[in-house]
Amino acid sequence: MASLSPIQSVLAFLTILPSGKQSHDIHYVARNMYLFPVAGLVIGAIIGAMAFGVSFFLHPLIVGLLVTGSLVIITGVHHTDALADFADGLMVKGGKEAKRKVMLDPAVGSAGVAALVLYFAGMIIVFYTGFVPSLTILTSIIIAEVIAKYTMVLLANRGLSAWEGFSSPFTAAMKDKRKIAAATGIMIAVVWFAGSYAGLIALGVSLAIAWLMKYVSFKSFGGISGDVLGASNEVTRLSSLIVMSSLPSLRLVMTVS
Repeated sequence: MASLSPIQSVLAFLTILPSGKQSHDIHYVARNMYLFPVAGLVIGAIIGAMAFGVSFFLHPLIVGLLVTGSLVIITGVHHTDALADFADGLMVKGGKEAKRKVMLDPAVGSAGVAALVLYFAGMIIVFYTGFVPSLTILTSIIIAEVIAKYTMVLLANRGLSAWEGFSSPFTAAMKDKRKIAAATGIMIAVVWFAGSYAGLIALGVSLAIAWLMKYVSFKSFGGISGDVLGASNEVTRLSSLIVMSSLPSLRLVMTVS
């Protein structure tokens, strides 16, 4: 059981799945952040299997709605809320402290609402236009989740916290080169095995988006925050699904006509 506790900790942190007491220690979770891609694999497998099963008898729009809703529920709405806060923080006028205050405000502003509408619409539309009943639905969701979780690890490794807060333990813990190497190895293995070239292209697009978010965050906030990490998860998940819905996998295309 001791060997499973690091994985249990990140699963409990990123999802509503039950786990042990250690999982509630933010510093313990931060030290195990390199395992986020493993959590992405678990989340992707659960949601992907559901999507694969229902895709054979439900309309693609309904499939997209179920996938989006299930992801929001299983992740406890945390990253979705972070996306709204990130958008509000970017749009508000003022300095670093004014943006921080807006991002900590539990109320969602107009920029946050717009970001959520675009995100949900994009998630639903990508399943309507880009996927047919096939195993590529399962593999694409798995890859998108693993890449999304890796993006958070990478931002924590490459960035500095804008202020002392939720992101601070993660940015400190992920400066360990061995941990970022482990996270990268896990992510590459899953992406290559499950998605071949389409997954690698999705990864390239996600890395570009992560760099852009880091640049914008440093310009606007002076660094990254927990909301920036959470928002990167949502944005790169969607971008990965868009890429993979547009590019057929060389390794696995089992379409049911």
